[in-house]
Parts: sequence; structure tokens; C-alpha cells
Amino acid sequence: MVFAALGIGVVVGLTGMGGGALMTPMLVLGFGVSPLTAVSSDLITSAVMKPAGSIVHARYGTVHWRLVLWLMIGSVPAAFCGALIISAVGELTGVQAFVKTALGAVLLLAASLLGFRAFIGMRNRARERRDGTSTQRSDTADVPVKIVPTLIVGVVGGLMVGLTSVGSGSFIIIALMMLYPLLSMNRLVGTDLVQAVPLVFAAAIGHLFFGDVHWEIVIPLMIGSVPGALIGARFSSVLPSGIVRRALALVLLAAGLRLLNVDITWTIAAVAVAFVAATFGWMGLRKANGLEPTWHQEHKNHPEENS
Repeated sequence: MVFAALGIGVVVGLTGMGGGALMTPMLVLGFGVSPLTAVSSDLITSAVMKPAGSIVHARYGTVHWRLVLWLMIGSVPAAFCGALIISAVGELTGVQAFVKTALGAVLLLAASLLGFRAFIGMRNRARERRDGTSTQRSDTADVPVKIVPTLIVGVVGGLMVGLTSVGSGSFIIIALMMLYPLLSMNRLVGTDLVQAVPLVFAAAIGHLFFGDVHWEIVIPLMIGSVPGALIGARFSSVLPSGIVRRALALVLLAAGLRLLNVDITWTIAAVAVAFVAATFGWMGLRKANGLEPTWHQEHKNHPEENS
């Protein structure tokens, strides 16, 4: 359990997601933990794990703080209400099954859209190089906040986390990608990790009172996930956004398949095939569009350009 949590912690620190979407299925399917206990234990663990990763991102300046504020206003009370709902009417097995199935489909769609978005960006960069033009990106903290949509994302994400422990990284980061396309993946991951800290704290407090927390499960998860999140966040803050984007797409694929109850063996096989196909396919697409086949070669030949 410690080693499994270590791997999930690295994924969370690197991509900003995968905590609930991977940890809860891992506990239920891999260790035979009941769903409610898995949700409660995952939330308590995340309350310790996510601050560790967010500190690294804050130190490297990859956080949009105003965006974090408006997400918190919506998500924190909604997350606590999710625990209250579970206390009032039970575990909501049907609701959890529906939410996880719908979220699994959304994650697979998001993985596809992420690849399509990367292709469009690569094609535009190749056109700019051919034409001798450039596009200035607003990848800074002054990207204006869309208050009402951001509040709605916070409320929906907070309620999902309170009910199922899934959503603080998966649903919210997808919504942020759509609302704020000018934010780089590194800043997007950092913002999502930081906003998840108060959200998960609120849900964890609710589950401490109304959930089913087993400390013999929580402690091994903490021992593994906290250093994993630190390692992942450290690499996410300094890696090129293209590498983080590919890692995020693979996590989206794995989490979506698992949420759709695809067998773990087939999930691993699908992710491995996607990794190999995407790597060599991406190199071919880059060459076809007149770019160097790898980021390393492009950075070496054109260090002034953003990858």
C-alpha cells in the first residue's frame, strides 16, 4: 500500500490529478477496502499529500492565486456538504456509480482533446516558424478570472469530492483547461493542486465526523503519497509543459478506463500502447510539419522559442 501510494503521489504532484481517480479504485479493487472507507481514507490522505505538492508549485511561481480564491469560495462549502449528504442518506452507491461512469467518459474525452489541442499548437508553431511570425502567450498570473463559471466549477467539483473523493484533480483541471486555454500546463497543474488543498481539507473534516476513516489504511497511504507528491511536483515545476501534457493525457486515459471498470491488465496495456504510439506518432507529425522530431532537438536548435 505504501509503494502504491508513492506512485500515485508522484502522479498527483506531476499532473495535479489522479488522487481520488486512482487512489480510491486502488483501495477498492487492489486491497478490498469498502467504497465509503476508501473515500474517507483517500480524503484524509489527500489533505496531507496535496499541500506537500502545492508548496513546491508555490515556490516556483506556477500558481494563479486569484483563480484559486474563486474556486475555493465555491468548492469548500460544497465539499463539506457532500459529507453531510452521505451522513444523511447513506453511501449513495447509485450516485457514486453514475458519477464515476460519467467522469470516466469525460476523462477519455479530455485525453483525446488534450492530444488534439497539442496538435493544433504544434501546427501553429510550425506555421509561425515558416512565416517568421510569433504569438505572445498570456501565461502569467494576470489572466483574467471568469468569476461565475469558476464558481460553478468549484461548487460542482467540491460536491463531487465530498461524495466520491473524485474530482479535485480530474474534473476541475479539465474545466480549467477549457475555461483558461492560455494557461500553460505547469501553471494549470500548480493552480489545481493549490485550490485542492482547502477543498480536500473541508471534505476530510466532513468525513472525519460523518465518514468511515480507518487509520490503519490512512497512515500507510500518507507515508507513501507525501514524498511522492513532492517528487512529482518538483519535476512538474521544471519540466517542459509538453512533457507534463503527455503525462497528464496518460493519467486521464488510465483514470478514465479504471472508472469505467476496465480490467487493470487491459488498462495497463492500453496506456502502454498509447505511450508508444503517441511518442513515435508525435515525432512523425512534428517532422511532417517541418519541426524537429523531439523537444530536446527543438530546444537545442531554437532555444528562444517556447516548447
